[in-house]
Amino acid sequence: MPASPSLFDLGARTALVTGAARGLGRAIADALAAHGARVWLGGRDAAALRAAATAIGPNARALPFDVSDHAAASAAVARVLAESGRLDIVVNAVGQRRREPLQALPAQALRDMLESNLVAAWHLCREAAEPMRRQGHGRLINITSIAGPLARAGDAAYTTSKGGLEAMTRALAAELGPHGVTANAIAPGYFATETNAAMVDDAQVADWLRRRTSVGRWGRPEEIAAAAVFLASDAASYVTGQVVAVDGGYLAHF
Repeated sequence: MPASPSLFDLGARTALVTGAARGLGRAIADALAAHGARVWLGGRDAAALRAAATAIGPNARALPFDVSDHAAASAAVARVLAESGRLDIVVNAVGQRRREPLQALPAQALRDMLESNLVAAWHLCREAAEPMRRQGHGRLINITSIAGPLARAGDAAYTTSKGGLEAMTRALAAELGPHGVTANAIAPGYFATETNAAMVDDAQVADWLRRRTSVGRWGRPEEIAAAAVFLASDAASYVTGQVVAVDGGYLAHF
């Protein structure tokens, strides 16, 4: 009997990853390409995207666009379809954060956060959903946060946007499941990315993480990648509407 192909083989798949120039988005793009997917790297920094695509290799292409510009996002999906013939995987990894007390946070700041962290993902998923329906296969993966189910003072807008992204993921799963399209989310904990560089170098934060997480340390960006590969693969064909926490055990105990 011939050997079965690997459930994690993405060789026939095309992916679009936003926020792919650096951090968690870049790590996810790396991993998808390593498992055979043709990966389009989305983001606003064209030079950084080109450098990332070159480093990843021939399976990667830079696709500069601003996710909050709906016309540009629609054009990006159209280009992927025109040049690759299909779109199988969308990873929404763009996010903004503004930590301020409630009384210092105007309503417009919340609107801006929702536009970046929720509405942009909604639009990209919506644009990708129709071609995924037609081909009978698709994987929508939204990067949320442990700040979706949890909250802390001075972070209301971010928590609201990430909680909304979790709810949206469930709604997409309910609507698109009959068409072969799954929708899931990954909720990262504390990861040592460029954005968190100041906190990574803070000895007090490191000590707090040793006590607060089960594994006692910061996460490494590449450690988010296995969850993304799983959710993008045939191994996760019966997994939808779920939020996978990759947090070193932060949510597991108090």
